[in-house]
Amino acid sequence: MEELGRLPITQLTRCSPLYSSRPVGPQDQPDFVNAVVAVSTRLSPLALLDQLQALEQRHGRQRQRRWGPRTLDLDLLLYGERRMQTSRLTLPHPHMLERAFVLTPLADIAGHVSLAGGEDIATLACRLPDDGLRVVLP
Repeated sequence: MEELGRLPITQLTRCSPLYSSRPVGPQDQPDFVNAVVAVSTRLSPLALLDQLQALEQRHGRQRQRRWGPRTLDLDLLLYGERRMQTSRLTLPHPHMLERAFVLTPLADIAGHVSLAGGEDIATLACRLPDDGLRVVLP
């Protein structure tokens, strides 16, 4: 999280607790640790994505199998109210509304934010089953 705050022209503004969750996809791997952070940045969405992917690489990220174990997986969920769809990036993140391990920590730091359709993140998070999600570090 500290490294996110050191990205160029970017400032870390909020951090959720760390949550443990069962993996999506293959179950023959350890539980995942999830969190959400908010940053203030002057980077464009694609430039921010480039920085996030470079940070993953510095931490030894390898993409060996879909939804397999990894040292670090950084996803860009929202970029203000911006909507975009390119071959590299879709905003808002296309699967975030389906995943408690995303919406619950997002609600911790931005529960009041309304998404398209007018519902706030906290309300959307409450509708999802928790799937064993638990706080491991407040």
